[in-house]
Amino acid sequence: MGSVTIEKEIITEYRPWGYYTVLEEKDSYKVKKLVIKPHQRLSLQLHHHRDEQWIMVKGKAVLRCDDISREYAEGESTTILRGQLHRIENTSDAEAVIIEVQNGEYLGEDDIVRFEDDYSRA
Repeated sequence: MGSVTIEKEIITEYRPWGYYTVLEEKDSYKVKKLVIKPHQRLSLQLHHHRDEQWIMVKGKAVLRCDDISREYAEGESTTILRGQLHRIENTSDAEAVIIEVQNGEYLGEDDIVRFEDDYSRA
């Protein structure tokens, strides 16, 4: 028989665009589940200390990375390198769910540099 280990409490953070849940966090990586409400989007942003891989697991959303925008559907993925300007937008009438894998030397939420934000966050 297998065993079960509970490492830490799972935390969900709510934002105006939806919410994210940290599924696992270690020194050099973090795995999040992002749920984006219909017709909402994250800020136009970049990171100095981490790369991100986004995997669409439910719905569809438009990802802007630098000057290129493309719609991603279930099963598709992309990589955002540190320093790349990016934003995800749910243009549909249903929730979009993304698994985000962050890799880097620093994974704190204060490594978000916002350029445009629909919710007036700095």
